[in-house]
Amino acid sequence: MVMKLKFLIPLFLGLLISVGAKAQDVAIKTNLLYDATATVNLGVEVGVAPKWTLDLSGNLNAWNVNEDKRWKHWLVQPEARYWFCDRFSRHFLGFHALGGQYNIGGLQNNIKFLGTDFSKLSNNRFQGWGVGAGVAYGYAMILGKHWNLEFEVGVGYIYSAYDIFECTGCGRRVGQDNNHYVGLTKAAINLVYLF
Repeated sequence: MVMKLKFLIPLFLGLLISVGAKAQDVAIKTNLLYDATATVNLGVEVGVAPKWTLDLSGNLNAWNVNEDKRWKHWLVQPEARYWFCDRFSRHFLGFHALGGQYNIGGLQNNIKFLGTDFSKLSNNRFQGWGVGAGVAYGYAMILGKHWNLEFEVGVGYIYSAYDIFECTGCGRRVGQDNNHYVGLTKAAINLVYLF
């Protein structure tokens, strides 16, 4: 997974350089929803055709909430976007992939959604990786010459494989499993700066 990340980032940056960076062709962004959960994130989007852009976002949460709760993860999410009007303006469809690793547990809840039982996160810790893909709808609201506010929601599929640990703070592994998840794969309220 780390090797794929080391390959994807230079590839995307090379694409960014090859198309040339000029006005309204490149944007950087932060997802305010991730910011609210203390997850460091950054996105870069580049125009590649009059109605197409490529977006790459990365997220990292590398610390423990406390001794009884874990919310560590990293995620990379590339996306191709088709804009119905001009790029970086109004409605768009996105086609995204995603991949990452996580170490999560001790999160009290009773949520069961589309065959996935998130309540298991209450008493156990799960450490593993996941990959997936999905489709998204979004809307970019122009705030000024260089600023946008972007809303996006996506659904899709994620395959995940993980080890199960007895409790959040202990290191005793009690099993391993995998999961096929269908549901929400992207949620964003992005503050965007356009170059």
